[in-house]
Amino acid sequence: LTYYTPEYETKDTDILAAFRVTPQPGVPPEEAGAAVAAESSTGTWTTVWTDGLTSLDRYKGRCYDIETVLGEKDQYICYVAYPLDLFEEGSVTNMFTSIVGNVFGFKALRALRLEDLRIPPAYTKTFQGPPHGIQVERDKLNKYGRPLLGCTIKPKLGLSAKNYGRAVYE
Repeated sequence: LTYYTPEYETKDTDILAAFRVTPQPGVPPEEAGAAVAAESSTGTWTTVWTDGLTSLDRYKGRCYDIETVLGEKDQYICYVAYPLDLFEEGSVTNMFTSIVGNVFGFKALRALRLEDLRIPPAYTKTFQGPPHGIQVERDKLNKYGRPLLGCTIKPKLGLSAKNYGRAVYE
């Protein structure tokens, strides 16, 4: 079961990820890209008895293209396509856990970073959104004419309660 498939043509329904990969010395970029696609989808380091119960080929991630990062020694952008069937509908947590959850601790890689992610409309349509609609959310927050964003305040630790409150308010 190979995960490096340069002949693969992406589908409009695929989730597409671009990873910046720095392989360990001696590891070819194709092997590194395949390892990322495998670990972030259906691959495992051992034989599992359940492998024969399903068609892993249907669910596997595919590293379909690799580009050298200009000006950077031994760095590559590995493009990986994931079929929608791999993910639970309406779950950002499930998608990110699969794509970036366990993949960053590979021995074959010196460094790995998710650079870009394209989520197709077929997947975004599975999300329900706010239960009451955006207008009710704006009314509750009394915030109009600007985007509503959520984020983690940095630094997360070390601020006084007063300064943390100021940062959150701003």
